[in-house]
Amino acid sequence: MKVATYNVNGINGRLDALLGWLNESAPDIVCLQELKTTDEKFPEAALIKAGYGAVWHGQKSWNGVAILARGSKPQEMRRSLPGDPDDVHSRYIECRVAKMTVGCLYLPNGNPAPGPKFDYKLRWFKRFSQHAKELLASGKPVVLAGDYNVMPTDLDVYAAERWRDDALFRPEVRTAYLKLVDQGWTDAVRALHPDEQIYTFWHYWRNSFARNAGLRIDHILISPPLAKKLRRAGVDKSVRGRPGASDHAPVWIELK
Repeated sequence: MKVATYNVNGINGRLDALLGWLNESAPDIVCLQELKTTDEKFPEAALIKAGYGAVWHGQKSWNGVAILARGSKPQEMRRSLPGDPDDVHSRYIECRVAKMTVGCLYLPNGNPAPGPKFDYKLRWFKRFSQHAKELLASGKPVVLAGDYNVMPTDLDVYAAERWRDDALFRPEVRTAYLKLVDQGWTDAVRALHPDEQIYTFWHYWRNSFARNAGLRIDHILISPPLAKKLRRAGVDKSVRGRPGASDHAPVWIELK
């Protein structure tokens, strides 16, 4: 079973790239972020043709999340986090797929920090952590995958000293992430690659990808029943280097 997460940075504009990667990698379950399209314009037909059923929550020009399943349609469970009915951003969707609960998230960026956007990020993170705790308490196999907009440690960012005041690296955010993991989740990539410099995002500017000046902000957390089945994890870095690519690369895990 191969599970992946990929911030596509505009699904319609980069649809060919997404379809090409799906064909090459053949993941069983995929969490997508930053669809940047309304529900009506989501390319369901193209994905069905590629062999994937989908459930999605779009938003015009911003945000947007989706879960794909190869050969079947995910069973939607929720399309927003509990705790704030006034938050209408399309940043979370949760489905039942292959006897697993799969949550796909796009955590707020939070810049500039400090400020209202950073405050919103922390509130969103708190709500997400509470929901994650409840999912964990169920004892069921759960995957929480997506763009967390957090570099948990210095190992997850090039030139860490330059990022100390950024909303993706401030101590409040890193602490929130570590507390989340300490609930009992396994950060799958870091669990299998504890000392490696692994990135999932490279800015478009300053030749960042060629210099490997990246960040690890896309994560896959798995609950204890799945941690026992974790076999492999990695990043399809080469996808980021293709013409017209997203500024993120797909992250994946393989479960027995």
